[in-house]
Amino acid sequence: MSKKLYVGNLSYDADDNALKDHFASAGTVITATIIRFRDSGRSKGFGFVEFDTEEAAQKAIDMFNGQEHMGRKLVVSEARPPRENNTVSTAPPTDAPQA
Repeated sequence: MSKKLYVGNLSYDADDNALKDHFASAGTVITATIIRFRDSGRSKGFGFVEFDTEEAAQKAIDMFNGQEHMGRKLVVSEARPPRENNTVSTAPPTDAPQA
C-alpha cells in the first residue's frame, strides 16, 4: 500500500523532479509534487512525496527529516488527510422549527 509524506521547508528553487530525485534513494517514488500558488506559480515551500510502500516512506522520514537539501533543513513526516471543507452552511439546522 502506498504512503504519502509531507515535506516542508523546501527551497523555493526546488521543482518536482528535484524532489523526486532526492527522495528516490529511500525507495520507489510514485509521485512528488511541490505545492504552488495558483496565481503566480511560485512554490509555497512544501510538497508531498508518495512512496510505493510504508517501509520506503518510513525510511525516507528516517533519512531526510532534519537533513539539509538545497540549503534548507527539511521537515519530513507522514501526510495528514485533507481537512474537510470549512464552508458555512446556509441551510437551517435539521432540528430547527419550520416556519
